[in-house]
Amino acid sequence: MKNIVFGILVIVFALTSCGSDDESLQRIDQIMNIYMKSSTNPDLLNSKKTGSYASYSVNDMFGTRDDSPVSIPLKMTTDSVFYMEYIAGAKRRRLDSVSPSNPGTGNSYNSRMQITLRKTINNTTETTIDTMEIQYRQSPTLFQVSKVIYNGKEKFSKEADAPNSINTVTIVK
Repeated sequence: MKNIVFGILVIVFALTSCGSDDESLQRIDQIMNIYMKSSTNPDLLNSKKTGSYASYSVNDMFGTRDDSPVSIPLKMTTDSVFYMEYIAGAKRRRLDSVSPSNPGTGNSYNSRMQITLRKTINNTTETTIDTMEIQYRQSPTLFQVSKVIYNGKEKFSKEADAPNSINTVTIVK
């Protein structure tokens, strides 16, 4: 009799401890491709095009020092359009948490970066300093970019139930 009870307990324990893989995984959706264009130039990140930016640098505004660089590499699409690929690197700060009346749904975070863009016009370097804020949502099953604000204007937003994808952000200057 003891062996039967023990056997049933082992089976019950095995069944309850082997949950579905889907339940234990958190979807991570944070890669962003950032394009810059103007009304006259479809690719402001192509340094070989007249009027485009020759270089850029990114600084984490929540960094531990005044100079906390963030690496955002420049990439190119198959049709030769340049973009910045942001995966991670800037510190995130908690914005808020969901109210106790809606437990388990998650928290909001943000990162804030200063982007310094340089281009040469008539042999003079012109510098533009912009800010980009990335807002994230996190729950037990999801971590994703929810909103991108560039120079105080929303440029991208995504609902929590949207599928994972490369988040495309287009900045028009």
